[in-house]
Amino acid sequence: MSEEDHYDYIWKVVLVGDSGVGKTNLLSRFTRNEFNAESKSTIGVEFATRNVNIKGKTIRAQIWDTAGQERYRAITSVYYRGAVGALVVYDITKQNTFDSLQKWLEELREHSDPHCNIMLVGNKTDLNHLKEVMQEEGRAFAEKERISFVETSALDASNVGEAFNNLLVDIYKTQVEDQPSPPPPKESNRKLELPEDTTPQQSDCSC
Repeated sequence: MSEEDHYDYIWKVVLVGDSGVGKTNLLSRFTRNEFNAESKSTIGVEFATRNVNIKGKTIRAQIWDTAGQERYRAITSVYYRGAVGALVVYDITKQNTFDSLQKWLEELREHSDPHCNIMLVGNKTDLNHLKEVMQEEGRAFAEKERISFVETSALDASNVGEAFNNLLVDIYKTQVEDQPSPPPPKESNRKLELPEDTTPQQSDCSC
């Protein structure tokens, strides 16, 4: 077995958000360190994997890139099931993608794992001069929803690794560290009580 094939945990993470916010390039930047300016809209669902080491454990992140277009929503909602982490992405240069966040969160919370860790991502900081959604707005929304927040650029790789790695650390805390340890086996102090008459009983059977 190669080192790439070995892992201690495998976790499903989904990327959600409106079409065109950069989910596919965030995925390719993190898993292959690539960026494609001609990237087309995702149809249905695609996924890629990357192994990450957290506290001596190898985590295989199975990251699903879901289509943002409305016509694929019914198809892709099934892929949220079993997700223990999610990046909810908006484009900092497009206010309407920020306005859609509430519906994405509601859909995610309806279909994913009840303890799914969520991070809000404001993507495309390389276009800061075209910014429509201020960082303070993103942070305030994240605080209201009690989720993590970061701004990224898939183009120049700013904070992309940090976004995924911090999310995986949060998942590790939830899935591994916060799980209750099994109770130790109880030792009984009671002595085995034998019946007073321990004489074997003779059977009436003449077989």
